[in-house]
Amino acid sequence: MSTAKFYQIQFTEYWEGRTGQTFGVEDLLFSRRSPYQHVQVWQTDAFGRILTLDGLVMITERDEFVYHEMIVHPALCLLKNPKRVLVVGGGDGGTVREILRYPDVEGVDLVEIDSVVIEAARCFFPEVASAFDDPRLHVHVADGVQFVQSAPAGYYDVVIVDSTDPVGIAEGLFGEDFYVQVARILTAEGVLVAQTESPFDRLFQQTIQAAHGFLRRLFPIVTMYLAFIPSYPTGMWSFTLASRIYHPVRDFDPERARARIAPFQEMLRYYNPEVHVAAFALPNFVRQQLEG
Repeated sequence: MSTAKFYQIQFTEYWEGRTGQTFGVEDLLFSRRSPYQHVQVWQTDAFGRILTLDGLVMITERDEFVYHEMIVHPALCLLKNPKRVLVVGGGDGGTVREILRYPDVEGVDLVEIDSVVIEAARCFFPEVASAFDDPRLHVHVADGVQFVQSAPAGYYDVVIVDSTDPVGIAEGLFGEDFYVQVARILTAEGVLVAQTESPFDRLFQQTIQAAHGFLRRLFPIVTMYLAFIPSYPTGMWSFTLASRIYHPVRDFDPERARARIAPFQEMLRYYNPEVHVAAFALPNFVRQQLEG
């Protein structure tokens, strides 16, 4: 008869009042306060290693693939031939790992403000950070808002905002002024993707509504899509895709997408062309939030 393991050490991320998710901790592997935040890596029983920033779960070994595949592949499979990609945030390396699976991507700029996040990822999450040595990747330890302000107009085919929650150092990445600059540096056919929190979390519902409001003033096409990430607050997570030209469902070619991901299809654990289309079908309560 097997006996369940119990740990006196636990880590809980609270997301509404005293409600949250608790992880059984086997060990604290890394803990350092950078100039920006407290970076920690925990070994847990159910989710493997977990990276937290100021106590908020960023990635876990068990389900990081959902987030990273879904922040990347809907945009890169929508466009015909994206060459230059900017990632703001994403110091764990998972987003650039997914982007650099495409051999026709010529260059990726990763802008991460905190070098300690990159260090922790490379040391404790080697599979997530596996693309850091790709010669097409250029890492900039810098402020994302300032980097975007100084970037050339019409340069990037895709901009991905892989930020933490809209508090502290990431607050500027959720503001209208930042996205005005993002729109400026995108090509005419370029696509923006941003993680936009959980629509089920009452703390961020107004943030989502505000973001969609000003994005609609910048882009004719603004759409939300969902993925389900067990370690994130509520388990339901949203991303927002914005474009001047392409609608992510009406202009999506499933056969072209299959051909594009064919060389690495076996590496994908969540994304496929059917999931792409289904992810943009929103529950009624989410539609009502966006229409309100």
